[in-house]
Amino acid sequence: MPAATTRSRSSTSSHTPTRGYSATKDQLASRLARIEGQVRGIERMVNDDHYCIEILTQISAIQAALDKVALGLLDDHARHCLEGGAAGG
Repeated sequence: MPAATTRSRSSTSSHTPTRGYSATKDQLASRLARIEGQVRGIERMVNDDHYCIEILTQISAIQAALDKVALGLLDDHARHCLEGGAAGG
């Protein structure tokens, strides 16, 4: 899904498009790195023959973490679009 951008109405402007999540990019990267670590942990659990319910519990935690990231991105996107719309008139 393409990210939202803000563009100037003037065709001569050299305004660089901004992303709605720019202000929270570090926080987003940190959360995704944490999720990546959780996924690698599940891989180790599978390789070490952990009980399937333990693995499913970890998968559920990862899904919840990804949902939180997605909701944060959606919130940032909506705010960015609303601010851009208000600024544009």
